[in-house]
Amino acid sequence: MTNTVEAAWHKILTAAGEPRRSEESPLSAPFAEPVLVAHAEPLLRQLYPWTGMWELHFSRCTEIRHTWDIPYIGTLRDGRYYVEGPSRNSPRLAETNSAQAAVAMVIDQLPPHYAPAFVGNAEELALYERARDSR
Repeated sequence: MTNTVEAAWHKILTAAGEPRRSEESPLSAPFAEPVLVAHAEPLLRQLYPWTGMWELHFSRCTEIRHTWDIPYIGTLRDGRYYVEGPSRNSPRLAETNSAQAAVAMVIDQLPPHYAPAFVGNAEELALYERARDSR
């Protein structure tokens, strides 16, 4: 795991450990649970985490533009979770009451060569993988 990945997890975990009071906050109590469960999984802890739109995303690279080839976890207003992806055009894979079940679904969908996270952006990762695979 790179220091960049560790720092990203630390930033999200610190915010998740201190849920905000607003129901609109992505760091409310329901959002904190999948963050903590995902971080506890060694497979996902190697990926670069990022959040947006009340969702926890995982990238195979550390810089923007991130990869969109791993499903992500979001929270529903009723405190349940959904798993979608890997891209915004993909259908919802499932809804569940359990953060553990949502994290397990993401792990089941990990692509080959998913980790550790590549230091760079998605385009640089693609170039690296093409060179690696052409050997």
